[in-house]
Amino acid sequence: MSEPAARSSIDPSDFGSPSGDERPARPSARSRATLLKRLADVVCLPGSRVNAFERSMTADLLIELLREAAIEERVRIARRIANVSEIPTGLARLLMRDDLEVARALLENSATVGDGDLIDCVRTASTEHRRLIASRRGLNEVVGDELVQHDEPAVIEALLRNDLAKLSHEAIETIVAGTRDHPRHIALLLRRSELRPSHAYVMFWWSDAEARRVILQRFAVSREVLQEAVSDVFAMAADENWQDPLTRKALQFIERRQRNRAAIAKSPFESLDEAVQVASESFSREVAEEISYLSGLKPMTGAKIFTDPGGEPLAILCKATGLPKNNVRLLWRALRRPEADAAGNINPGLERLLTLFDTIAVDRAQTVLRYWNWSLSSALTPALIKAIRDGDEAALDEFSQPQRAAMLALSGDLRRR
Repeated sequence: MSEPAARSSIDPSDFGSPSGDERPARPSARSRATLLKRLADVVCLPGSRVNAFERSMTADLLIELLREAAIEERVRIARRIANVSEIPTGLARLLMRDDLEVARALLENSATVGDGDLIDCVRTASTEHRRLIASRRGLNEVVGDELVQHDEPAVIEALLRNDLAKLSHEAIETIVAGTRDHPRHIALLLRRSELRPSHAYVMFWWSDAEARRVILQRFAVSREVLQEAVSDVFAMAADENWQDPLTRKALQFIERRQRNRAAIAKSPFESLDEAVQVASESFSREVAEEISYLSGLKPMTGAKIFTDPGGEPLAILCKATGLPKNNVRLLWRALRRPEADAAGNINPGLERLLTLFDTIAVDRAQTVLRYWNWSLSSALTPALIKAIRDGDEAALDEFSQPQRAAMLALSGDLRRR
């Protein structure tokens, strides 16, 4: 009986039995490439042609071949399946964790890769893989949160530049905290629609002059709507003798008056104006505290304002409390900062403050000042101070929004003590 011209099965004896120095023959490059293509074709078939089990079985075979395949072959397969509507999980994860040249097609362009596969890649692959994921169109908050947790500047920068990515409140807060060490992220954060006043006002303290200008321009909002909405509540709270501390705190934020009238009766100075004048001649911690009390601020907020290297908070303080423009210069002088150079030209920093004083409205300056006072001092509890000193980021969830703001703004100061 003659041998058939074509055979439908493989006889193991065709490969021989290697022994000694004999090695198996290298598989044909043509057959390997063809087999990979055919298996990929099956994986790419629509659901009407192949069921889920058949697709999964084929993917398992393909995975085994890809582990030993040349990079050119892996690139072709990755590009081939990138647009498949149902990519088997094992196959997707193998290719996504592969060399960047292979993984790029799925990480950048595949719209069908699931969040679970992306998160797996974020956790197990390289920084460059995470950077590609951060640039994906339509990246959602869950994957964004996972990316941010790795605290990689290049990845966070790519994420912030991705206008189509969605960032959660927690992710923004984490990035804001990181801007103290990575200031180049500040400008990118200021472009994000997710950024809120609570984030911006904290970030203000370590931002440069241009970023501060943008923060004040964008977030120094009027409280007129709030004042109209709760105008009758002030009388109610007064009738109750201001017994509810939460109501009192909220109304203090909203009310129009900034100076603390009650503090004048206890102060050695007749007015805030006099305290500023004395400060310009003989500045001390006691005078600074009196200025804070008379301005309706806690001493901690005042200390933050007076020790700020940029000086913009001084202009905010003067405008919010109704002090004349010249008082900006007096406070600048109180801090022993140069008012002019040898040629008599005004110091650029002082000039910037005077310009800010002229351009910001009283109501908006009060909003900024009161937000600082609220976030920096009203919720600074012993537990919060301990969390700041210990760097206990896991404890953040136990604190309110103002507590978190205080933690971010004061962490550097407390750790240096």
